[in-house]
Amino acid sequence: MNAEIIAVGSELLLGQINNTNARFLSSQLASIGVNVFFHTVVGDNPVRLKSALEIADQRSELIILTGGLGPTKDDLTKETIASHLGVDLEIDEVALTSIEHYFKKTNRPMTENNRKQALILKGSLALKNDHGMAPGMFLEKGNHYYMLLPGPPSELEPMFAKYGIPAITESMSEQARIVSRVLRFFGIGEAALDERLDDLIENQTNPTIAPLASESEVTVRLTARHQIEDEAILLIDEAEKEIQSRLGQYFYGYDDTSLVNELMKSLQSKSLTIAAAESLTGGMFQEQLTSLSGASSVLKGGVVCYTNVAKVNLVKVREETIADHGAVSAECAQELAENVASLLGADIGISFTGVAGPGELEGHPAGTVFVGIYLKGKPTRTEKLQLAGTREMNRVRAVKHGCRLLINSLKEEKL
Repeated sequence: MNAEIIAVGSELLLGQINNTNARFLSSQLASIGVNVFFHTVVGDNPVRLKSALEIADQRSELIILTGGLGPTKDDLTKETIASHLGVDLEIDEVALTSIEHYFKKTNRPMTENNRKQALILKGSLALKNDHGMAPGMFLEKGNHYYMLLPGPPSELEPMFAKYGIPAITESMSEQARIVSRVLRFFGIGEAALDERLDDLIENQTNPTIAPLASESEVTVRLTARHQIEDEAILLIDEAEKEIQSRLGQYFYGYDDTSLVNELMKSLQSKSLTIAAAESLTGGMFQEQLTSLSGASSVLKGGVVCYTNVAKVNLVKVREETIADHGAVSAECAQELAENVASLLGADIGISFTGVAGPGELEGHPAGTVFVGIYLKGKPTRTEKLQLAGTREMNRVRAVKHGCRLLINSLKEEKL
């Protein structure tokens, strides 16, 4: 079954809200073997919506519409599709009773336009709204299936999961399973990754291989289709094995993880604590770490030592070090990492010092960064990075490089 999602709402076109419904629905449909080939967004205009429906009828079997089921005059989805299909609207008594009960319970008057929310396409299966008023609906007409869902994600997501998916699967003659896995890589560009996987991508069938660059990283999505889910997983395992043999040194995790999340898991598994001294990153490393649940078990604290005075007075970097080597140096990064760990009693110290940009500093071009990593009982390691990008990109990439270097150091030292 091939599907198309039509999101209805002028607020989407104006950029006032994000179309998160389309992403959710695509993911859910893929899990039951439904191919989503098109996403369409149309404003609250019956003429343009009808035109979108006519196009969708020519290329999709399942057409899912989101939004436009409310009580106001611009909520015209039901009326437009009823006209398009030549069917009437009728009151769903279960939905009407639920709406009436809501207004009685809240001691508010129910206006006539609220009754409009209980209208469904005649002959359709009503999809109960457990978290709102307007029901969804599912209708088979000719060679097509139409599903109408409310716009608010808090209503759409539970409705689709509980009632929408069963309605679709019962209508499918073949329920193939689609399984996806995302491999995450850092330290290699999209072009270089694509070159190493060129023959695999060129000859892909099942599973498919889709590289994607995102926030200084590259991901590879593997997607396999099979009647039996375990067989689809085996197909993905085989493809991943080949990819890992070519790119394993850059791989760090799966699906929705991140470098800082993988670092957190590594620190927790080894019962290690960390402290940070940050100059150009301005606390970004600590902010990302503390955004994760359980950060208090690993993070002792840190210092934003943006100026040389702060480096000397707060983190006890020697004045001679800055005078002889500069703040942007391996020597400064080393002392920052060692001293912040000592001051806060942490097992690990990490430091970031460098030039975010756009101008030079101490003769170093923008993007010059030194990361220091101190592991208790081990020689301190420093790494020089030469990044290229905007000021903000250089700061973000510095943190990611620091996470990756520390993850690798923990592995190498077997801590």
